[in-house]
Amino acid sequence: MSNEVIGIDLGGSAIKLGRFQEDGTCVQSLTIPTPQPATPEAVVEKMVDAMATPAFGIAKLNPHGTVVAIGVGTPGPADAAGRIAIVAINLVGWQNIPLADWLEAKTGLPTVIANDANCAGLGEAWLGAARRFRNSILLTIGTGVGGAIILDGKLFTGHGGRAGELGLISFNPDPDSPMCNSGNQGSLEQYLSIGSIRRRTGKEPAELGILANEGNSFALEFWKNYGRDLGIGLTSLVYVLTPEAIIIGGGVSASAEFFFPSALAEIERRVMPSSREGVQLLKAELGNQAGIVGAARLAWQKIGSGE
Repeated sequence: MSNEVIGIDLGGSAIKLGRFQEDGTCVQSLTIPTPQPATPEAVVEKMVDAMATPAFGIAKLNPHGTVVAIGVGTPGPADAAGRIAIVAINLVGWQNIPLADWLEAKTGLPTVIANDANCAGLGEAWLGAARRFRNSILLTIGTGVGGAIILDGKLFTGHGGRAGELGLISFNPDPDSPMCNSGNQGSLEQYLSIGSIRRRTGKEPAELGILANEGNSFALEFWKNYGRDLGIGLTSLVYVLTPEAIIIGGGVSASAEFFFPSALAEIERRVMPSSREGVQLLKAELGNQAGIVGAARLAWQKIGSGE
């Protein structure tokens, strides 16, 4: 029987788990509700119990030795070593939690953690839209704008493990531009997130997508301008990182066909050909499975590194 790893995506309302072989085959997956309140102790207990359930398919003590590591994506930053959940957004009591240590103590399996957006980017780079590329970036556009950077096939987390907050880069220096929760004013997130779309149009992104598909001029013009803003924001990232592919995920990506053309046009207008040679703008492919796929990839990389 071949070895496997477990990828876990911890969310505020649900915890997703998957068992993956080294080629990316998902052997078994399971989704369970996140305990409420989602204290660190309660979450860890729930994860361990889920891994031991017959529905998930491994024995509590893993006697056959088929599972060799665990990877976890958390809704917040982790330290550079992938050991500590520094904070988990919308979860109770999550400050500097040694999540990897706790899971290792309870399972006996090497464990590594990362921010959930980073896991999504790693998943897309392994099995999704960026699988043909060694260097890519991911933007997940939803309530906020998350990001991930993949360099030479590996997740780049930077000093202290905090790199990849691509939605928080400065976009509009105007002193009247919207304030971001990060403390930055006029961040890219304030022009791309679902909240910004509501603020600018009074409508939901899905509604604007339906209207655009029907040929509504207001919706089509909005998405054109939205793509322009996205393209301007991506210009800075392309110059710094020169990715081969830019992956756009999250709920807003459902309307990608209406804003990708103007985004690409803006990149082509603003970025020198030598810096954007061959760059592709692509829609994410893994949907809500990207987190567990990336967490599993993280686990395989940990085993491969011999840590």
